[in-house]
Amino acid sequence: MAMDIDLSPLRSALEAEGIDGYLIDADGSDSDQRYVSDFTAPDPYQTLVTTNGGAVDSSDTGGREGVNLLVSGLEYGRARNEAEVDSIARRADFDYRELVAEYGPYEGKIRAIAAFLESHDVESVAVPAGFPTGTADGLREQGLSVTVEPDGIVETEIRASKTEWEIEQIQATQRANEQAMAVAEGMIASADVEDGILVHEGDPLTSERVTEEIEITLLRHGCGLDETIVAAGADGADPHNRGSGPLEAGELIVIDIFPRDKETGYFGDMTRTFLRGEPSEEQRRRYDVTEKAYEAALEAVEAGVTGSAVHDVACDVIENAGYESLRSDPTTKTGFIHNTGHGVGLDIHEQPTVSPSGGELEPGHVISIEPGIYDPAVGGVRIEDLVVVTEDGHRNFNEYEVRLEPSD
Repeated sequence: MAMDIDLSPLRSALEAEGIDGYLIDADGSDSDQRYVSDFTAPDPYQTLVTTNGGAVDSSDTGGREGVNLLVSGLEYGRARNEAEVDSIARRADFDYRELVAEYGPYEGKIRAIAAFLESHDVESVAVPAGFPTGTADGLREQGLSVTVEPDGIVETEIRASKTEWEIEQIQATQRANEQAMAVAEGMIASADVEDGILVHEGDPLTSERVTEEIEITLLRHGCGLDETIVAAGADGADPHNRGSGPLEAGELIVIDIFPRDKETGYFGDMTRTFLRGEPSEEQRRRYDVTEKAYEAALEAVEAGVTGSAVHDVACDVIENAGYESLRSDPTTKTGFIHNTGHGVGLDIHEQPTVSPSGGELEPGHVISIEPGIYDPAVGGVRIEDLVVVTEDGHRNFNEYEVRLEPSD
């Protein structure tokens, strides 16, 4: 059974502009493609959303009536088994090989797509902003009207509000995330300290070693990730520095893990900051201020509040404690130097945002809350949880304790 989705905002926009359909030309790593097509493949395929409904009832497709796929012969059988959409066609249905032989691979592909569109009585299409220029120009040369849909409706209006099924998948990924964080925290907590260096099983405990154990743990829970942040000292003061080298006692260690479930494609995201040994007065103060900003921002999250207002709450706490933010000084290189949060789903960064430009939060929005304070001379502090906005406030996906001193 396909996950239920509602494409009516997209269709309404197309109808208002007198456009016949919406076309995506991308592989399954494109989140809009994966979401709309109910399918994923490593090579580009085409998804067409028509405005004239479909041949099957919406209850059979999870709302994907009028969604039509064009795939290679290699993917056809799997698409028929997995994608609950209106129709699935093969390139061969439109003489793809003969067209390539006659016109070459580029024009042959374009002519096959044009024939696919014609088979659905589509003469004009809107496309996402990242649509391939070559495909757009080629279709125009075949006499079709191709215009960019500028508002990103699939991401900003449709994907941004998560279904209950999606919320369950994000929760599952976050549970795996917490298992990985526990492994990392345990390694730091149980390490010996020799000449100021953390030592694990006789060897210096490095960012790379902790990252390896995080990734192994996630793989065992069906998740993977391309990058993990285990950054200590000055490295941790750069929010996206992955970290490297031995970890030292007395240093702030920022661990930011954002895995993706290999089957469903949904991300999790969380950050904790630890320190082995006795923190300095300034390290402790920065941690306490960050924790207060995190708690205040979480408290502010509810339906109807803007992401901008939540960001302001975090900035207020940090600025009132005497630290700069990009709100108080857009040129600052230390202090709170990023937004308070972002949407999380099929992309690790998606709509909505918890930022100066963040719009109204709605039930079903899944967002991170992650204030931080950074200075290479002191290190970095960041605390991050993932929450879903509800009718009466929010629900935190995290159960993981917030603490500076690591525990095993």
